[in-house]
Amino acid sequence: MIYKTLLFDLDSTLWDFHSAENYALTKLLEQQGVEDVEAYIDVYVPMNRAMWRSLEKDEITREELVETRFAKLFDHFGFEKDGKELAAEYEAILSTQGQTYEGAEALLQALRDAGYDLYAATNGITTIQKGRLSNSPIAKYFKKVFISEEVGAQKPSEVFFERVAGAIPDYDKNKAVIIGDSLTADIQGGINSGIDTIWMNLAAKENRTAIKPTVEVRSYAELLEFLV
Repeated sequence: MIYKTLLFDLDSTLWDFHSAENYALTKLLEQQGVEDVEAYIDVYVPMNRAMWRSLEKDEITREELVETRFAKLFDHFGFEKDGKELAAEYEAILSTQGQTYEGAEALLQALRDAGYDLYAATNGITTIQKGRLSNSPIAKYFKKVFISEEVGAQKPSEVFFERVAGAIPDYDKNKAVIIGDSLTADIQGGINSGIDTIWMNLAAKENRTAIKPTVEVRSYAELLEFLV
């Protein structure tokens, strides 16, 4: 066994975030009386992604992201809205969405049976991520779940990984690996903290960055073949 401790990202690694986000956004926008929901989603998704990138770089605060993204979305279409109020409504809807990719639960079961210690390490808002975990079949496989808002730092910050390491009994960085879909958050974070990285590239994206994972896999089968 190469590793002992597996740190799993959640969104777009085990959870189907696209489906969860699309459901929550659709419900929120319908509640706000939006007729062309797809037009709003087409603006929101890249804008939100860019704001999370800015948060990873410490260019904005978590509060700014959470409390302004929906106000900015509606402002784009010429409407003034209370971003904080919409954020609370969105969080309530999204927190009920725990969709996983097909095979995710079987993957975790196989890895736990093989003797690995499984932990979740996710960027996100505590109430949302905890709610989604309670509505997901995979929560039971993790010894502990680390959420950036609770940790007080987010991936790829070295501080995030230091605090995670400090909360895991007998943690050995030489036997730990981060598994995730994001090159800028998961893989760069692992590199920053000096642990191995596995890029879970389920979407078969081309890596056009200078960030180099230890290993790249494109399916759960490939990951199992590498680890078991």
